[in-house]
Amino acid sequence: MSKSPKTVRACWLGRIGYRPAWDLQRALVEQVRAGAEPSTLLLLEHEPVFSMGRRATLDHLLWDEGERERRGVEVVFSDRGGDVTYHGPGQLVGYPILDLPALGTDILALIRGLERSLIAYLAELGIETIPGDEGYTGVWTPGYGAKVAAIGVKLNHHVSNHGFALNVDAGPIEYFRGIVPCGIDDRDVTAIAELNGRALTVEEAAHGYADSFATAFGCRLEWVTRVELESVGRPVPPEPARPRALTVLPAVS
Repeated sequence: MSKSPKTVRACWLGRIGYRPAWDLQRALVEQVRAGAEPSTLLLLEHEPVFSMGRRATLDHLLWDEGERERRGVEVVFSDRGGDVTYHGPGQLVGYPILDLPALGTDILALIRGLERSLIAYLAELGIETIPGDEGYTGVWTPGYGAKVAAIGVKLNHHVSNHGFALNVDAGPIEYFRGIVPCGIDDRDVTAIAELNGRALTVEEAAHGYADSFATAFGCRLEWVTRVELESVGRPVPPEPARPRALTVLPAVS
């Protein structure tokens, strides 16, 4: 008799700022580690933000403070892996808060599983993509021509957080010009809308992608609402220390 698939809670959060979502992630990590909450997949759309990973350097931030303020882009120093990236409207962000041993996986398999799930979902939309290789983490058009999805995760003991960002419409592409995306300055960034001309909302993409995630990780998704998720009482751990000041760099044309 085959084993029944493990259950992962899933939630569409809608539009949410980076810091509130980060606080929610960290709180869920503590609860999942303690066995008080189940593994959870958060699907959402961020307000505009440049997220600086642990390998990010300030010279990869190209827009100066005035330009960022004009465009309404926040800068946040994150504890995830990787370099700088952009999150904002028109982009599907997925944060898998997973008890990896309970799902029979590890951090490397998580990254590969996210790649497979995104590639499978894009294939359903008629878009051919390939997984990243060393120096090209994420999901790319063939030949590493352009990146359509970025991946950056963190392992907290045996529980993962952070995750992926999939460009759904062309809106985010303009904002990637304000950074050196993931530290790669000789490749383009693209989106579903550019690759197949299909107009999708981020919420439609979230629910369309979810089945590919469940298949890739051999789990069953149990959907809850944002209100149900946020109503669970849980303390938020202290936020990681950030640099005291952000150096303002001149704009680059």
